[in-house]
Amino acid sequence: MDEQDRVAEFVEVHGLHAPPAFRLLDLVSEVGELAKAAAESTGYGDRPGAIDVPADEVGNALFSLLALAEGLDVDAGEALEAALAKYERRLEERGEPSSGG
Repeated sequence: MDEQDRVAEFVEVHGLHAPPAFRLLDLVSEVGELAKAAAESTGYGDRPGAIDVPADEVGNALFSLLALAEGLDVDAGEALEAALAKYERRLEERGEPSSGG
């Protein structure tokens, strides 16, 4: 995935190496910021149609996820393809993509 390569290069050029456990914590923190923006913009669920999550916050979470994938030596593109195939199978078998039933 080109985006993963860009993140890996950015990390390398700027000396931002971190162990995967730290990358995971960073990802959780960034997703928490997305949740906070969603909660606040919707009045904590009172106005679900008013959701406003800044694109740069989505970008931060994506950067963190791709940095984690790189640190775990996981090809993000291949992982996405595997997930899509799994969801497709579930839709065909059960009519829904979730693992529950």
